[in-house]
Amino acid sequence: MSSKVKSLIWLATLALMGLIAWVIYLADTGQSSIFFSLVRQLPYGDKLGHFALFGLLTLGLNLVTGGRSWCCGPLNLYWGATLVFVVAALEELSQAWFPNRTLDITDLMADVVGILVFSWLSRALLRRVG
Repeated sequence: MSSKVKSLIWLATLALMGLIAWVIYLADTGQSSIFFSLVRQLPYGDKLGHFALFGLLTLGLNLVTGGRSWCCGPLNLYWGATLVFVVAALEELSQAWFPNRTLDITDLMADVVGILVFSWLSRALLRRVG
């Protein structure tokens, strides 16, 4: 992967991190936005949002780290996917302490499915580029 492409992926990944942080901030503080209004109009919009946001973040981190991974028993896990999972799990669990939020295991499940699907996509792209 060229350094120019890698730089663009880093930039997009950082922008996505900013978007996710902004959405979490708005939700934690009970504020509304056009983003939430659009999500509510889609069937399963919240779950699709979790899937897409955390999946795309996984894709970006997996690509910019060049697919670096670590072994957990028989599993070979991407560092990018691992980081996204830890952040998603902590964010979901933190909702227990915010009066405006609801701890929802199905949101975490949507995050995990996004992480898995986009890790698979990462693998396919890294094999093609590498």
